[in-house]
Amino acid sequence: GGDMNSYCDALMEVAERPPVTMVSGSGSWLVDHNGKRYLDFVQGWAVNCLGHAPAIIAQAAAQQASKLISCSPAYYNEPMLKLANLLSELSGLDKVFFANCGAEANEGAIKLARKYGEKYRGGAYEIITLENSFHGRTLATMSASGKPQWKNLFEPKVPGFVKVPINDIVAIDNAIGPNTIAVMLEPTQGEAGVIIPPTGYFSRVRDLCTARKVTLILDEIQTGLGRTGKLLAEQHEGIEADVTLIGKALSGGFYPVSAVLSNAEVLGVLKPG
Repeated sequence: GGDMNSYCDALMEVAERPPVTMVSGSGSWLVDHNGKRYLDFVQGWAVNCLGHAPAIIAQAAAQQASKLISCSPAYYNEPMLKLANLLSELSGLDKVFFANCGAEANEGAIKLARKYGEKYRGGAYEIITLENSFHGRTLATMSASGKPQWKNLFEPKVPGFVKVPINDIVAIDNAIGPNTIAVMLEPTQGEAGVIIPPTGYFSRVRDLCTARKVTLILDEIQTGLGRTGKLLAEQHEGIEADVTLIGKALSGGFYPVSAVLSNAEVLGVLKPG
């Protein structure tokens, strides 16, 4: 009720929002403050894998909230251990680091690669990413992204990212130099418009990274957890990244959670402090 526009003034305008307030949702539908129903194609920006307010998630959340919500990362907690073991088992990767969102998972992978470069590769820090890619909205992940609209935003950005065109193995090979520590890309470019590289591209990228001793990071925030028909999109080509990032569907939209999955060698460089 009342004047919607003045009521919304306290919120910073970061998106063009329609002048309605959503109050409830069920499955594919949202309901606004006037009781009008909308078929929702956004689903939390590709997050709600089970739709709005699924009973199974509401129930799990209520049960857990009555026991323990957050005991800080200073301690182990039971759901964290269960999920880490399940993800490790399903992905074939050894170690799991949890974060809050896709950008944080990407940021974690960047730090991980740089730490590895510092420890084992004489300070190598450069990461090769693709043009039109999207890895998040923190300063480092915007710098990693190849989104043309972001070219001159929030300068100076974080240095150390080299952009190459998609579907060009030679370009990746040529971009690898003494400072290169990783190649980071999305199996399907989401934000760029659902761009799917031809079959064989990722196997060739994997082979190249292995041959040139470069870490392969796959950002499966949008493609992971069954969205391409397999648990991870990388499994279509039978490859395994050194570091795989998942988010979005991981929490079904209820709670912000993402994960960095890694082989022990790479994630082993991180120690307390």
